[in-house]
Amino acid sequence: MSIILKQPLTGPATWRGADLVNDTSWIKHLSADMIAELDAALAEVKRRGLSFPNFSADDFPIQTLKPLLDAISEELENGRGFSLLRGLPVERYSDDEIHIINYGIGLHMGEPVRQNAKGDLLGLVQHVGDVTKKETRVYQTNLYLPYHSDPSDVVGLLCVRKAKQGGVSSLISVGAIYNELLKNSPEYLGLYYRPMFYAHLDQDLRSPLFSYHAGKLSCRYLRQYIELGHEQNNRPLSQVEVEALDAFDAAMQKPELRLDMMLEPGDLQFANNYAVLHSRNAFEDFEEEDKRRKMYRLWLKMPNARALSPEFPGRSGFSGVAAG
Repeated sequence: MSIILKQPLTGPATWRGADLVNDTSWIKHLSADMIAELDAALAEVKRRGLSFPNFSADDFPIQTLKPLLDAISEELENGRGFSLLRGLPVERYSDDEIHIINYGIGLHMGEPVRQNAKGDLLGLVQHVGDVTKKETRVYQTNLYLPYHSDPSDVVGLLCVRKAKQGGVSSLISVGAIYNELLKNSPEYLGLYYRPMFYAHLDQDLRSPLFSYHAGKLSCRYLRQYIELGHEQNNRPLSQVEVEALDAFDAAMQKPELRLDMMLEPGDLQFANNYAVLHSRNAFEDFEEEDKRRKMYRLWLKMPNARALSPEFPGRSGFSGVAAG
């Protein structure tokens, strides 16, 4: 069972963005040989008459790249909780080819899982939603996307095109937020371990914000979805719950904690959803549809994922995980 952690966290997962300004060790570069291997794997999928998502890791052989992906997976679970793989030449691939390569990489790290009730295994992250509706999922707008976690072990985000202006990606360590709360708002600590409602999941789910289990701190958070979840369940947030969420937001908005990065075309960002929250600032898009900001999101169930306490239910996307 989870316990309430009352001591500051230490270790690589408690990084602060200010300390990584001159440290680029979290960026991994695809070599020419790795890119050639991805091209060969793409050709092999096509040769076998297969297409996304109807192929397996064996159909997409990448022996040269696999050790780097294994190292990234280890970093995601037992290191800082994030990594960036840079250098995929997306401009020379069609959308169908990008889907095969992106999904193929995911198959060699974990198991891609469904991102909505329709069963999508790659999510299009683009400004396509109505910003005036509460039910619009935040990634479908061009507005500021608050720090949050996704309902999977790991999220991968592949940049195909940047916006005309803005759209900077930002990451923040859950451990660093927790240490700030311990220092400045310890009176709310117990509330973060109490279950709350979350919207936009395919079944009723109550979950605490924090869980400390088997030596690791895990977090689930997106305030907009918590507020909407409580509204949908006719259980308004109490004043002290609002104050606790305000304190959480104040801690995670400290500029020295966050790590900002502009994802370039061909960048593939990975983050552990239990250890890192991710965000994006508002952006201005191009008028031309073929120039607009375009990202593809991959949710992965990881073979090396941490053990979770019973009161902090793990999520592997939406029900009915599809096999690759």
